[in-house]
Amino acid sequence: MNVVERQEHEDLERRLRRAEMLVQTYRRLAVLDTLDQVLEALVGIVARETDAEQAALFLNDPRTGELYSRVMHGSFRREIRFLNDEGVAGRVFRSGQGEIVPDAYGDSHFNPKIDQKTGITTRNIIAVPIRTAAGEIIGVAESINRRSGAFGPGDLETLEELTTQASIFLKSTQFAEEMERAKVQELEFLDMVSGITSEIDLSAVLRKVMSEATRLLDAERSTLFLNDEKTGELWSQVGEGLTSTQIRMPNHLGIAGAVFTSGATVNIPHAYADLRFNPEFDRKTGFFTRSILCVPVVNKEGRTIGVTQVLNKKGGVFTEEDESRLKAFTAQIAVGLENAKLFNDIQNMKNYNEGMLRSMSNGVLTLDEEGRIHTCNDAGQRILGMERTRIVGVPAAELFTERGAWVAERIRRVDETQHADVSMDAELELGSCRASVNLTVLPLLSTEEKKLGTMLVIEDITGEKRIKTTMSRYMDPSIADQLLQSEDMLGGKSNPATVLFTDIRGFTTVTEKLGAAGTVSFLNEYFTLMVECIQREGGMLDKFIGDAIMAAFGIPLAHGDDEDRGLRAAIAMIRTLHAWNVERQARGEDAVDMGVGVNTDVVVSGNIGSPRRMDYTMIGDGVNLAARLESACKQYFARILISENTFRKLRGTYRIREIDRVVVKGKTEPVGVYEVLDYHTEASFPNLMEAVGHFEEGQRHYRAGRWDAAIRSFGEALRINPADRLAGMYVSRCERLKAEPPGDDWGGVWVMTAK
Repeated sequence: MNVVERQEHEDLERRLRRAEMLVQTYRRLAVLDTLDQVLEALVGIVARETDAEQAALFLNDPRTGELYSRVMHGSFRREIRFLNDEGVAGRVFRSGQGEIVPDAYGDSHFNPKIDQKTGITTRNIIAVPIRTAAGEIIGVAESINRRSGAFGPGDLETLEELTTQASIFLKSTQFAEEMERAKVQELEFLDMVSGITSEIDLSAVLRKVMSEATRLLDAERSTLFLNDEKTGELWSQVGEGLTSTQIRMPNHLGIAGAVFTSGATVNIPHAYADLRFNPEFDRKTGFFTRSILCVPVVNKEGRTIGVTQVLNKKGGVFTEEDESRLKAFTAQIAVGLENAKLFNDIQNMKNYNEGMLRSMSNGVLTLDEEGRIHTCNDAGQRILGMERTRIVGVPAAELFTERGAWVAERIRRVDETQHADVSMDAELELGSCRASVNLTVLPLLSTEEKKLGTMLVIEDITGEKRIKTTMSRYMDPSIADQLLQSEDMLGGKSNPATVLFTDIRGFTTVTEKLGAAGTVSFLNEYFTLMVECIQREGGMLDKFIGDAIMAAFGIPLAHGDDEDRGLRAAIAMIRTLHAWNVERQARGEDAVDMGVGVNTDVVVSGNIGSPRRMDYTMIGDGVNLAARLESACKQYFARILISENTFRKLRGTYRIREIDRVVVKGKTEPVGVYEVLDYHTEASFPNLMEAVGHFEEGQRHYRAGRWDAAIRSFGEALRINPADRLAGMYVSRCERLKAEPPGDDWGGVWVMTAK
């Protein structure tokens, strides 16, 4: 074998040994699970294969920009860290090129402090970057102090091959370790979140978080201040070692105020040396503040909702690391606040829904997608006459059978069409249940419009409910409720009441212009406006008589000021009519006018009629007089006339003038009649009170038979307001009486000959 052949043979053997070494290295590392195991095994392999006394592997920590070593060959296992641009390892890491350092202490980059930490004297070194298959440098491998001779290119090549082979294991186990660390941190975070979100009480949530903040930052006390948007104050109920006494301060004062308004973190090593510090807090609590770390609490919308303060770092002042920790905790506080609020809102909504379902008089049943009854409220049990255990979980088709099968049919139809179905005044028979009901079947859909099931709403209209539904049509529903609670609601009563009558002027002409359909539409709109004025004052709508309205105040229940309620309703009706006329004229429609008569007297009220058809109404002279007053509005050119019975009992102040004392048709005793003018404006009745003064003076002369003086006073009222037709009427009446004087029994009473 010649020299060339021998050389080729030795190279082949060397390559085979290296291949065997790499295979053995691969096998050795492949069975290891953790980064520490891989590092320890690899350090031993590197030292053996490079014939070195020691070996080290430094991995890069991208979070800190440091190279760190956990394992050294031998007994030394303490972690060493240094910046990834320091020392021989740092130079190799930065350059990406392997190096042989024959004299460590003669190299300017060598860091002798490493020897001081390890107790080793470094003579020579080979160092190579640990490079992944993708070309990423993740660390540096070193062999230290070759046992025989000096390190050569072959050692450098061996080390490079070993690190290349091992990089995949280093990278994967490093990644696994990072994942494990992240998992541990996540579990710790979840444990903390679990502890926070397990509390419903907001103060308890904050107390838990701040207790942990105090512990982790090694402080004496922590406090959370929340902003009260209504008062512009920061307030606290939470603080380690504090009583439950609430502390409040303006949200722009002190350190907390400065942080809240600026949104910037403040770290103060000496509190009393800072002018922003408010010592009032210490005076209230008896606490002495030395150092303060304060950060804003920001919610997920980016709005500052408070501040977190940690006070008195034990053994020194708060560091930047403390700031980072507290910022993380304030973020958690914000999340906790949002979670607690969300949980509280959901719980309140759940309680509200459950309470609403319990308190509802209507039965509510929900069905799942398979048609089984999922929930049933108390009213549903009562209406169906069954316990919840006999309802919930039962298929609707099995529950609603025989005479109740029509309900199952409605459910099936809604499930197919996904359209609501309403059955009014239907007969429901189910076991012991015999009821008249209004049944509404509704599809249940998710926010994504997916089918969730069906809901049944069963309204029992039997008995009192049917009566209430009927009564609510002609009186305020709240009055109907109170009336139904009365034991003698079906009996007749004699009670004082204020009766109100209205009538549209020239209604026959209106109907001729509008026709049948137009008249109905007109009346519906008119009645809607007028009834609202009545019910707003707690009045009872008795009935509609053609275009007329009959209402009462004080029955079935008195209020104590029913005269004023009736008069306020009358004034509101005239004002509402004027506003409606503006809209009508804008549409090219004719304006309409009306008259209102109001009287207070004892009336008989109750349910009057036959067993098949009844009306809650009122009768009596008091009702008749209100109707006569409404009719008299035309004669006196007025819109609102009230009787002296009503006038004497008014509690409020109104613009009213007495216009006459009359004997209405069918009666012998005179009654005082008053006109209410409060609906007028300065434009519709200029100088109203001055004109009323002259009118009242004319009335005094008129009743005394001083016709000339009366004519002058009424004329003066007419001069002030030429549109006052009532004053003009009295001028004409006085002139007629002057020409044909009444007898000696004249007392200023006028006899009405028409209704």
